[in-house]
Amino acid sequence: MAGDRSVGDFGGKLRDARERRGISLRQIANATKISIAALDALERNDISRLPGGIFSRAFVRSYAVEVGLDPETTIQEFIAQFPNDSVTAGHPTSDGVEDHEAVESERRTAGTFLWLALVSIPVAAALVYFATSGRRPAPADTGSTAAPSAAADRSVDSLPAVTSPPPPAAGAPPAAEPPAATSSAADAPPPAPPAATAGAAAEARNPSGDRGSDRLAVQLSVTRPCYVSATVDGRKEIDRLVLPGERKTIDVRREMVLTAGDASAVALTFNGAEARPLGKDGEVVTARFNLSNFRTYLQSR
Repeated sequence: MAGDRSVGDFGGKLRDARERRGISLRQIANATKISIAALDALERNDISRLPGGIFSRAFVRSYAVEVGLDPETTIQEFIAQFPNDSVTAGHPTSDGVEDHEAVESERRTAGTFLWLALVSIPVAAALVYFATSGRRPAPADTGSTAAPSAAADRSVDSLPAVTSPPPPAAGAPPAAEPPAATSSAADAPPPAPPAATAGAAAEARNPSGDRGSDRLAVQLSVTRPCYVSATVDGRKEIDRLVLPGERKTIDVRREMVLTAGDASAVALTFNGAEARPLGKDGEVVTARFNLSNFRTYLQSR
C-alpha cells in the first residue's frame, strides 16, 4: 500500500511514515512548532494551506526529520509533485496584494516626504540663524586701509630732517636710549570668530547622533538557521536560508518587508539600535519597517 502511495500521493506517504512510527500530528506540531492544521493539510496534499515557497519546503523538511524520512529526498519528491504550486501555494492573490502594497507604499512615502519638507523649513532657518549669529563684521577692505597708510607716508615726509646728535664728549655719560616703541593696537590680529558652524548647531540640536534621516540602516543576523525573505524598496534582497555568523547590512530608503520562518531566530538593529524579537520560536512572521515606524520595534530602555 505504501509503495502505491509513493507515486502521486505525497501526503499519503508522509502519513504512512508517521503511522508506522506511532506519532500523532500534535507530537510533530510540538516538536516542529508547525500548526496541526498545516501538518494535516500537508498529509491531504492541500498545499493551499501552506505559506508557500521556501517556507513550504521548510515544513516538509521538518516533517520528514520527525517521521524518519530522508529530508533532501522528501523535498525533491514534494517539488516533483507540486512543481509550480510549491512556489505559489498560500498566495493565490499575490498580484493584487503586491499592487495594493505598492499603492500603500507610495502613499506612505508621499506622506513622509511632506512631513520632512514641513520639518526641514524651521530646521534650515535655525541652521542659518546659528551659523550667522556669532560672526563678527568683516574688516574694512584694502582700499580703505591704503588711504591712511599713504597719508601717514606723506606726514612722515613733511617732518623736518633730524640730524644725528654729535658724539658725546670724552668722559661724559652715555645718553639714555629712547624707550622702544610699543606695538600699535591696530597691528594686533582680530579675535577669531566663535565656531558657530552649521555642524556644531546640528550636534547641539541632535545629541543622540541620529544621522541619515533620509534612510534606515538595517543590520540582520540569525542565532540559528532560518529562512529569510526581504524586499527592500520594491527589490528582492534576500530569499534563502541564512546561517549563524552571516551578517547583512541593508539601506532602506522607503520600506522593507521582512518574512522570517523562525521569528525568534532573527536579530535586527535599526541605525545601530537593537530591535526586540519579532515573535516566538518557530513562528512565521512578516513585518514592515520604514522611517516612520521602526522605533516601535526597538527594545524598551
